[in-house]
Amino acid sequence: MDESAMKGPISIRLPKAMMSELRAHLFQGDGDEHGAVIGASAVATARGLRFLGRRLFLAVDGVDYLPGHRGYRMLTADFVRQCALACADDGLAYMAVHNHPGTDSVALSGDDMASHRRGYPALLDILDGSPVGALVFAHQAVAGDIWLSKQNQLELDHAVVVGRTQETMYPSPRTLSGTDPQYDRQVRLLGERGQDILSAQKVGIIGAGGAGSLISEYLARLGIGHLVVVDFDRLDATNLPRVVGAKRSDLRPKWLPAPIARLLRYKAKHKVDIAKRVAQEANPRIQFEAIAGDITDSAVAQRLVDCDAIFLAADTMQARLVVNALCHQYLIPTWQVGAKVQVDPPTGKIQDVFSVVRQLVPGETCLWCNELIDSTRLAEEAASPEQRQAQRYVDEVPAPSVITLNAVAVAHAVNDYLFAVLGLLDADQMVTWTKCRPLDPQPAIELPRQDTVCPECVGRLGMGGLKPLPVRE
Repeated sequence: MDESAMKGPISIRLPKAMMSELRAHLFQGDGDEHGAVIGASAVATARGLRFLGRRLFLAVDGVDYLPGHRGYRMLTADFVRQCALACADDGLAYMAVHNHPGTDSVALSGDDMASHRRGYPALLDILDGSPVGALVFAHQAVAGDIWLSKQNQLELDHAVVVGRTQETMYPSPRTLSGTDPQYDRQVRLLGERGQDILSAQKVGIIGAGGAGSLISEYLARLGIGHLVVVDFDRLDATNLPRVVGAKRSDLRPKWLPAPIARLLRYKAKHKVDIAKRVAQEANPRIQFEAIAGDITDSAVAQRLVDCDAIFLAADTMQARLVVNALCHQYLIPTWQVGAKVQVDPPTGKIQDVFSVVRQLVPGETCLWCNELIDSTRLAEEAASPEQRQAQRYVDEVPAPSVITLNAVAVAHAVNDYLFAVLGLLDADQMVTWTKCRPLDPQPAIELPRQDTVCPECVGRLGMGGLKPLPVRE
């Protein structure tokens, strides 16, 4: 690992199912100490070094976890060796785990740190470049000692449990950074701690059209600290009724002929630039990355790997494929948002109208498992214009779209994100998908399916950079 690229705090993200299994093992109700090992991939970004939980090895009491020679308890040499070799084979970092009593504060003991100094240099040799570390959990706190090398040891800043709702744990309660008075009315609901969490969030939005532009404005007004918005498209006249903040001056003037516009390199504004303008008007302090590109490009997708959440507001199969992979591979909760008007082509009669919100929870809900990624359409989208013409694909007719339908989906999705990231939802609540129809007063609730051997949500879970994303280089 390139230690010179290490910037920012060290954190670990754990899928909810893994954390639930680990908690049940560590806190068995006997008041005693128990042990385990987590195998995690490591992702180094400008926001810090982020570990992603991939494998969990539970130490059996009396077999793998015994009374210690210098401390209270210890993992046996054989268990440590087996776990370290398994992590080395998979390219994972090795994280030893145990528990201490307490609720919201915890720390590694002097005996713990001494054992690291004795054993971790040899483990670093076994791991051949992958980090080695130790985590200690209380019920609602975590601390860690992370060895990037024999000369470089750092403390864990925090851990995030990623599920239907999110939980963030620190070594001890955090001091609030202070709330901007403009958020006074929000703070009355979310609390100062909630507003503090939002200000530290990095959120990705794929698509800056009718739905994506609304998401961007909502999040900016909520006080999200960092937005990354991706869309290659430029504004055209048919977008004006739906793209938030779009002006006629953002278009190519009608009086300017197309050949002259090309000669002068005069083009309509990119949708992401309009979204940036709107967001900065709402929140001048926001960090906004406007990416006029395609999420299926490798360099673009890499800009999203350290997001805290992603919204998918583009309806191509390729965008679904990449974002679904980002969700599970990098443990990023994702909301797919859309509105659809189904029309009978021969008659033009409207068959169905709905707005839909689908939350993708890493390792739990997946677009592949629910047959929402069409392989045939994937192949069609991947074909060049010449190939499409040769194979005589029929040009797609623009789908009907109305801003109010987008607004219904976006409001549900952003509310869901807001309550999930702030931990205001029931942690054990089942993940459901919502479909709203204008003529039906009751939203339709869908229960997503999961394939326990799915190569996408299960096969990619927590892999980080160890597995290529399904993108173009």
